[in-house]
Amino acid sequence: MNKRILKLGLPKGSLQESTFKMFKKAGFNVNLSSSRSYFPSVDDTEIQAVLLRAQEMSRYVQDGALDCGITGNDWVLENKSDVVRVTDLAYAKQSLNKVRWVLAVPQDSGIKSVKDLQGKRIATELVNVTKEYFQKHKVKVEVEFSWGATEVKVSGGLVDAIVELTETGSSLRANKLVEIATLCESTTQFIANKNSYKDAWKKDKMEQISLLLKGAISAEEKVGLKMNVRKQDLKKVIAALPALRKPTISGLSDDGWCAIETIIDEKIVRVLIPELKKRGAQGIIEYPLNKVIY
Repeated sequence: MNKRILKLGLPKGSLQESTFKMFKKAGFNVNLSSSRSYFPSVDDTEIQAVLLRAQEMSRYVQDGALDCGITGNDWVLENKSDVVRVTDLAYAKQSLNKVRWVLAVPQDSGIKSVKDLQGKRIATELVNVTKEYFQKHKVKVEVEFSWGATEVKVSGGLVDAIVELTETGSSLRANKLVEIATLCESTTQFIANKNSYKDAWKKDKMEQISLLLKGAISAEEKVGLKMNVRKQDLKKVIAALPALRKPTISGLSDDGWCAIETIIDEKIVRVLIPELKKRGAQGIIEYPLNKVIY
């Protein structure tokens, strides 16, 4: 009997490093033999991986060349791909967080709304979504594909406006551009071919990967805390803990003491630990997490 294989597309480019790191935390080691290679090795013999640009991923997943892949929801929309969205992988720390495609114009252009762009030229990589947006607003514009450096084209007077990807807006501001509309928001998606998802073995394999990836993402920005507390101080220490659900409390060999273990957001640790110490906690240990499965 032939071994079953899941064909998985991983994004090459800006999402590549963060995706590899995320898979490692999920328990999959993904490695490239060289920077020019397009075929990463995965320490799971049931997974066959290939690197593709995120912009193309959904097309290859839709036509069945790949069983599943990781890409942005924006490119699923742009390619009008009919795929299964297995899970959302929004995750700020690894640059897989929510991004926006915005319509931007020069600060001194006098353009205040979409209607003001009637008859103007727009540059973007997200051509189909942009055309649909202006059609929806009944504004006739010329939309041209941009290979990159889109901000320069509008600030240099080559086009009247751009539709560009942004997280914070800092690049737009640096180029003296202002947003006048958001066309769509996008997060990183784990997508699947519809027929592959109907295959019981492949669906189960994809959902295993999805579960572990979500667990790895949930664990980021959280840490575990352990501490010892006198029973007389237990209530006031617990009152300070913003537990994931409820802290785990167990007895120690000394009847007057107990141990507490909980999961908290990493960003509050520097404030919380001194407060716990004041309330009587001792032997406080902070440790990183690989996965949190809800």
